[in-house]
This record gives sequence, structure tokens and C-alpha cells, in this order.
Amino acid sequence: MEVIVLQSEVYTDLLKRFDQLAARLESKEKEPKEVWIDNEDFTKRLKISKRTSQHYRDTGIISFSQIGSKIYYRLSDVEEMLKRNYKKAFR
Repeated sequence: MEVIVLQSEVYTDLLKRFDQLAARLESKEKEPKEVWIDNEDFTKRLKISKRTSQHYRDTGIISFSQIGSKIYYRLSDVEEMLKRNYKKAFR
């Protein structure tokens, strides 16, 4: 077994670098990339028809992105729409 001896300032610097690395890794984990779903997934998740999803887009109920004929929604926008329309139980 080999023993390695470090000077205290080298050891302190090494610990600081480990802390910085841990902080960077933790911040990367906290930054979720934006999740996009297509219209088919949107209609399946909400159990609505394609016509209803079109109505939501036409009336501005949900934000969306369109590339050609494909429609995409940010999952965060879907959750926000559901929160906006949440009705609290009164009993």
C-alpha cells in the first residue's frame, strides 16, 4: 500500500476543486432541457380530439410551434394551461 502526503494548501485547493466540480454537476442536473411533445401525444395525454386541440390553438388557450404541418407543444405550456384552468374543490 502506497501512502501519498500532500501539503495542506494543495489539499485545500484539491477540496475546493472537488466542490466546484460537484456544484457544476449539480447545476447541470437542475437544468432540464425543454421537453416538446407533438399534437398526437398532446391529444393522447389530455384525451381530447384533434379538433379540440385545434380549437385550443385557434383561441390562444395553448401556445404551440408549427413546422410545416407538424404541431409541437412545450410540456411546460401544457402544465401551465392545466394550472390556469384548475378549479379548486369548495367542499
